[in-house]
Amino acid sequence: MNEKNLIIFDTTLRDGEQSPGASMDIDEKIKIALALEELNVDIIEAGFPIASNGDFKAVNEIANQIKNSSVCALARALEKDIVKASEALAGAKKPRIHTFIATSPIHMEKKLKMSPEKVKQTAVNAIKLAKTFTSDVEFSPEDAGRSELKFLCEVITAAIDAGAGTINIPDTVGYNLPHQFGSLIQNIISNVENSDKAVFSVHCHNDLGLAVANSLSAVMNGARQVECTINGLGERAGNAALEEIVMTVKTRQDIFNCDTNIKTNKILKCSRLVSGITGFPVQPNKAIVGKNAFAHESGIHQDGVIKSRETYEIMKAEDIGLVSNSLVLGKHSGRNAFKQKIIDLNVMPKNNSDFDKLFYKFKDLADKKHEIFDEDLINLATNAVVTASSIKFNYMNVVTESGRKPHAHIKLEIDGEIKEAKSTGDGAVDAAYNAIEHIIKSKCKLILYSVNNITSGTDAQGEVTVRITKNNSIYNGHGADTDIVKASVLALLNALNKYKQNPNADSSKKRGI
Repeated sequence: MNEKNLIIFDTTLRDGEQSPGASMDIDEKIKIALALEELNVDIIEAGFPIASNGDFKAVNEIANQIKNSSVCALARALEKDIVKASEALAGAKKPRIHTFIATSPIHMEKKLKMSPEKVKQTAVNAIKLAKTFTSDVEFSPEDAGRSELKFLCEVITAAIDAGAGTINIPDTVGYNLPHQFGSLIQNIISNVENSDKAVFSVHCHNDLGLAVANSLSAVMNGARQVECTINGLGERAGNAALEEIVMTVKTRQDIFNCDTNIKTNKILKCSRLVSGITGFPVQPNKAIVGKNAFAHESGIHQDGVIKSRETYEIMKAEDIGLVSNSLVLGKHSGRNAFKQKIIDLNVMPKNNSDFDKLFYKFKDLADKKHEIFDEDLINLATNAVVTASSIKFNYMNVVTESGRKPHAHIKLEIDGEIKEAKSTGDGAVDAAYNAIEHIIKSKCKLILYSVNNITSGTDAQGEVTVRITKNNSIYNGHGADTDIVKASVLALLNALNKYKQNPNADSSKKRGI
């Protein structure tokens, strides 16, 4: 192993998807996986194949399409899990099986009801079985942060002897403080006699807001793989954010004696894509990828940046793929100018057909919106609908006036046939949604409706995210338009198309480290 290389293990598609409401369909997972490969992520943890048929199919398809990154599947230390993971990874160029079992006293006693010796032997057996399918095996002692050091080292020593090339130390419940976690990693490496035969990894949860700090402390104490997610996505309070890990290491090379292979100018594109697909907006003051991360409003700050950028900016916005928020294109712009701009923004589609579709979407937007900003173009490119549309928008007339209940007239094209309905509601969006339900009769429940503006100004695109549910299955929808009511309608139709494609989606939540 190259000690100067910090391996980035992305688990957005596995642990990130465990966020309540963040379920993704196969097409969406593939789109994110391809973006992660473009980002040059070393390892993509694609899912937990034993959890559901949907997860198995997604891991299998990702394994078949990814060429450069390793594709990893999670498996409990059980024969059926490991066999299923190997089947899902059958087409992978660089497959990895990641197996785990809990080692903390509370987990062994309360959850597993197994003795420490039995836990150790189970781990060894699982690793040996996984090694018959792939040479690349990772082992995690779940809840390592609350495990007894002596026993933890015994299990890790046995795991390495059994053939695990990567040992991941998870802070499963986000309990540790940075100095504690860094010390834990140092002690493990020092006390495991065969530690030189494995790469040590960390997987930190953000329950106390310390996932990134704990991960970086571990790196400073010898860890050479970090498990993280785009935008810090994950169950409960989330995981260590990939963009924060990568940019901290890149920015503070005076402290870290390692660096990543990440193409950082692809970070913003990947962040926007994940946000759009999952329906989890990025907070404006989020480090690295938040809308305000490179904004300066204070007069003192503005003056300093004008004189010398380094006075208040420790990174260049261009490093993450963000360019200046300036007017560059309009409705009279041609294909060549548009193509050059989206190349500059790192959102160029891979084929001519997708480029043509994107150009027509740009022209439609330019007819509605006088000023086209970079954020508008990034949104058009990264949040392109990936769901096949059996339900298509056709016509909308929504009327609101003082003293009268808003009413809406909606026409939809369903499998080529125009259907329409009229309805009232408590507001313009409610009236439109009621009319759509009269047509579709889905009986889905709306559990989230969120609006964000993409740029400033009264003609800015409104970005709407909705989440609907039925039979415990969840479907996210996304829509954008200068008309917020139309954006709302498009978002709901996006979600309903996903529901129509898979009305009995398996919504079981995967559990892991």
